Amino acid sequence: MEILHYTAFTTDPTGGNRAGVVLDASTLDSSQMQAIATRLGYSESAFLTRREDGSYNVRYFAPSTEVQFCGHATIAAAVALAQAFGTGPLMFHTPVGEIPLDTFVHDGAVRATLTSVDTQVAELSAEVRGRLLTALRLRADELDPALPVLVSFAGNWHPIVPVASAEILASFDYDFDLLAALMAEQGWGATVNVMFRLTGNSFESRNPFPPGGVREDAATGSAAASLGGYLRQVDELELPAVVSVLQGHHMGSPSQLQITIPETGGIQVSGSAVRLEI
Repeated sequence: MEILHYTAFTTDPTGGNRAGVVLDASTLDSSQMQAIATRLGYSESAFLTRREDGSYNVRYFAPSTEVQFCGHATIAAAVALAQAFGTGPLMFHTPVGEIPLDTFVHDGAVRATLTSVDTQVAELSAEVRGRLLTALRLRADELDPALPVLVSFAGNWHPIVPVASAEILASFDYDFDLLAALMAEQGWGATVNVMFRLTGNSFESRNPFPPGGVREDAATGSAAASLGGYLRQVDELELPAVVSVLQGHHMGSPSQLQITIPETGGIQVSGSAVRLEI
């Protein structure tokens, strides 16, 4: 059993979001997977078991809990498989459903594209919205007046919180314990996507991740997919659309995620990953 170390959504080993990848987890039980993820301390790690048809069962663990879906660890695992066995299509069977992937070489780097499960978007009650802003230490006048605060699903439920300026996003801080309690109560098991619209098709994002025991995520594929579903719901773009998400540079770990938003169905999230020698 080999534990691989990758950083996803970057071609620079000093950037991106790190993930542990175990390509053959067939001998591991849940407690062993959790122990490995806890020891690694990455926001998530992916554990794969090959099926007879050549597809893979995949489970994801954060340092403190199992999570239902993780985009950056999915991209890392797909790139690891491509580097080990060659590029091409893959199918991951995850707790939230089937995730088709394609792996390919672009500009000398191996990239992967996942297609999320279909998206859902819901409104927040005024009470929950107010508590969310309190936990995020954001005032109502610091929000983007053109974009609503909603909760969006593409494998995980992510609150989408648009702020009014890059300066507000840069100075963003939050109450870890208060946000953790609210997210546990609401069943939000991943991150909150606090974002700013740079241009029509370009966004900057920060993602606190209290449910996983992580203060902030450097690149969040499931949140990017949820953002794609959100943008489709609020009818902000001409579809199909390609969107760029910048994340992680506030943490010193710059990442870039590409989203393709079709008129219907799952959202495509693309990125590179780099193997780390640790």
